[in-house]
Amino acid sequence: MQHYISADWIFPVETAPVQNGVIGLDVDGTITAVLTPEQAQEMKLEGIVKYKGAIIPGLVNTHCHLELSHLFKKIDEHTGLPQFIRQILALRAQPEDEIIEAMQKADEAMYANGIVAVGDISNQLDSKPIKLQSKIYYHTFVEVFGFSRPAAPVIEAGLKLKADFLPLKASVVPHAPYSVSSSLFAEIKKNHTEDDILSIHNQETAGENELFSKGTGKLADFFASVGIPPHEAQASGQNAIRYHLPQLNQTLNTLLVHNTMSELEDVQFAEQAHANLYWCLCPNANLYIENCLPNVAIFKEQQIALTLGTDSLASNHQLNILAEMKTLQDRLQIPLTDLLQWATLNGAMFLNIDSTFGSLKVGKKPGLNLVQLSADFKLESDQVQRLF
Repeated sequence: MQHYISADWIFPVETAPVQNGVIGLDVDGTITAVLTPEQAQEMKLEGIVKYKGAIIPGLVNTHCHLELSHLFKKIDEHTGLPQFIRQILALRAQPEDEIIEAMQKADEAMYANGIVAVGDISNQLDSKPIKLQSKIYYHTFVEVFGFSRPAAPVIEAGLKLKADFLPLKASVVPHAPYSVSSSLFAEIKKNHTEDDILSIHNQETAGENELFSKGTGKLADFFASVGIPPHEAQASGQNAIRYHLPQLNQTLNTLLVHNTMSELEDVQFAEQAHANLYWCLCPNANLYIENCLPNVAIFKEQQIALTLGTDSLASNHQLNILAEMKTLQDRLQIPLTDLLQWATLNGAMFLNIDSTFGSLKVGKKPGLNLVQLSADFKLESDQVQRLF
């Protein structure tokens, strides 16, 4: 049985917004029609439920660390990445029941916040039961580390964890350029399948670029303080992205995460080097850790495929993509149409789920959210009412 809903505005994402538009839905949430008010009137539809506000598709969170949810409010803000890592390492080990309960609450909160799909970083199997029971679609990125130890046992453990996540979708991916050796990059690439997608933390802090270009800086000092030997590519005279990107499988969708310190030359290099590249912004986490934001104007000018992520509750006050959108709107004056593209369709395309999610289109089952907008199409709050 079909039913119909309407709102002041409908934002399909792939097409122009429709004032007083009408959406037809099957009982399972599959879209059967996206209509103008004139089309709905011609069809003599009855029982249309009208909402005040704007209907948008379900939101896609392309970068999350669900398994760090128990660290909510336990990590200091504005410490910079090296000190943030220190606190993660010191506090991560907690009772299992506390970790599971925190992940369950975080998953439920994301669903309530209108999120329909998540790209989630995992270093262990703890999140599997939550994901299996969740109403959210998850793709798990099994993250591997290592540049001062043999690559073979690292990749073996990563592949085992990927298999353990079945039947959930999962890929083995590198953590970050400063934590993965060339030999481990090669092992990761050798073991990819055509169904995999990739994710890597990129240029999150100034110290990352300085580590690669000069071999100095806060990240270099951090590694020295914990007894980690110098990275093989330190002091190369080039930024971090020039080390890791050529070593990735260029046939797979690849997500560069954070990009807080990426410059125009980095973006141009990356776009020429990799044909299937997406760039994830996690603005609230960037503010939490480094107290700065990426130069988003560069990405807009270069017409880069951007997505949005929340990072973790260790580095954020909430897992809410609309809150990420509002931060970019309020601080950088990014228009709603851009933010919606990044928060829905681009994320779905990266995750290879855009046949179902990402836009309001006949045949899709993307989830429906109601948000409140000002007269000039600005988000009035970060609150979402989930309609389906």
